[in-house]
Amino acid sequence: MSSTDAPRSIDDLLQDLIARGYQFVHPRDAGGAVIAVVGVRAHDSVIDVVRLNAEDDVVATRMPGGEEDILAPRTVLWRTSGAAEPVLDELLAMPDDTAAPAQPPARGGCWVPTGTGRATWLAAS
Repeated sequence: MSSTDAPRSIDDLLQDLIARGYQFVHPRDAGGAVIAVVGVRAHDSVIDVVRLNAEDDVVATRMPGGEEDILAPRTVLWRTSGAAEPVLDELLAMPDDTAAPAQPPARGGCWVPTGTGRATWLAAS
């Protein structure tokens, strides 16, 4: 970054993730308060997930496409954590062609509403 470049805001970085195909959900507690912002992007044979708990508590993970629980994967291909800006920058810098080792094709699924402003991932059978 040159001295004339302004630092990128977290909003700008999130917009870049959306432009790359990330879809976001906002899990809420029983009282309706947002507890995190979670972005998911499935591509090639991998799934990328970013969870923003706070501006200084962000975790980004790349896992094989066949993982059943994307919030607690058994196999992790890459993971980083820390403050939002460096984690989101690192996630955006990841090449798309970093694929998982050969595995059976990933099963599909979808996010299903489970309450007011809440959702859970339902894997296809």
